[in-house]
Amino acid sequence: MRIVFMGTPEFAVPSLKLLLEQKYNVVAVVTQPDRPKGRKKTLTPPPVKEAALSFGLPVLQPERMRSAEAVGALEQLQPDLIVTAAYGQILPKALLDIPRLGCINVHGSLLPKYRGGAPIQRSIINGENKTGVTIMYMAEGLDTGDMISVVELPITDEDTSGTMFEKLSIAGAELLGATLPSIIAGEAKAVPQRNEDATYAPNLTRDDEHIDWSKSARALFNQVRGLSPMAGAFTYLNGEVFKIWNCEELGNGAAKASAKAPGTVIAADNNGIQVQTGAGILVLKNIQPAGKKPMNAAEWLKGSRLEAGTLLGDGGTV
Repeated sequence: MRIVFMGTPEFAVPSLKLLLEQKYNVVAVVTQPDRPKGRKKTLTPPPVKEAALSFGLPVLQPERMRSAEAVGALEQLQPDLIVTAAYGQILPKALLDIPRLGCINVHGSLLPKYRGGAPIQRSIINGENKTGVTIMYMAEGLDTGDMISVVELPITDEDTSGTMFEKLSIAGAELLGATLPSIIAGEAKAVPQRNEDATYAPNLTRDDEHIDWSKSARALFNQVRGLSPMAGAFTYLNGEVFKIWNCEELGNGAAKASAKAPGTVIAADNNGIQVQTGAGILVLKNIQPAGKKPMNAAEWLKGSRLEAGTLLGDGGTV
């Protein structure tokens, strides 16, 4: 058995390690090219590359997996099976046809819901109470292949994208380990997806990070959790970007009795910054003012004046 593993972020690392721990013959790892990161734009390798090199595995980093050169490099490896997990590019048919056992993908959602590049974040942003991992055969479309196995996990109010990425990466690796024997033996029973039930999870944009205070406190609570700790949600304070990393929902009752405009600061004290939304009060707990690091809102208030009645979100457009 010759396996090529394809993945990029931290989510994929447990699946790669599982293959190695279970003594599968991983002949190469394919990942995205190193990218500039941080304020200094330091060229940084993806987590999967770092993991692969630590195990002494050959690493390929084609810019475009659809190029004839990239497909040719994969053909020379003569894989029996290709395993992908959050690789980040749609694979061409010419590549999918190379391994005799096909290509399988470890996808972070309960397919056919949340096909696409940001299934975990959008599950939380949309207020889902459960998600999971689906292992499927890969097809030419976007996460459209037949499903082989599934594991389901709850999403709690305490979860963020960060906690769910970790939980699902581990669950996905375990599911991969349990599923591979049937694939290798030719006994896997794949089920076609119901395309009529499909929903999509496109990659996040700056618009997805911008807070619209006319939405309910619950919707904004979910938005903040879904963007933490990666991008972060943001509003404006005095014309400058003001990020929100953690918050709590007080409920809908206060909104009915309030004539305050959405985005109005109701109170700012040791409990955090209370902000009126379209339905309910949102308490900002961890924030990041422009030019500063993330910090506890109560600590920031000790050295900054933020008076009740201040309107957030009036400083500009996205």
